[in-house]
Amino acid sequence: MFQGETAITIDDKGRLAVPTAYRDVVARECGNRLVITYNPFESGSLYLYPLSIWERVRDQVNKLPKAKKVNRNMQLKLVGAAAFVELDGNGRITLPGSHRAAVGIEKKAVLLGMGDKFELWSEQAHHAQIRQTITDDDLSDELLDLQL
Repeated sequence: MFQGETAITIDDKGRLAVPTAYRDVVARECGNRLVITYNPFESGSLYLYPLSIWERVRDQVNKLPKAKKVNRNMQLKLVGAAAFVELDGNGRITLPGSHRAAVGIEKKAVLLGMGDKFELWSEQAHHAQIRQTITDDDLSDELLDLQL
């Protein structure tokens, strides 16, 4: 559904313009509503889910046993921090200030279409992530089977 990398500017009110290539899909598939939450696996980025995908993820995460610390941490970062955002008439969403501050997103960011969701990275964190080299030790059997 979503793919590609777009450099994004965040305005003084914490708004970002959703790229025009995605606006029709977000309007049609999501009713102009997205859910924003933390990326629980990597610092420096946020997830933006279409509502239908979010509801599935939320329900799976909430079913995890709460007695395990790792599950509780996942629930806090994904479900506890989730906020609904809606595209305005100009195709912009307002990012909650607490989310921006926690991941270091200021003026410059990078929006990545990751199939069923977006990832919004601070420019610095995205550059650091891209510069990392995948080594042989990182390769799983699934990665080795890919025909890249």
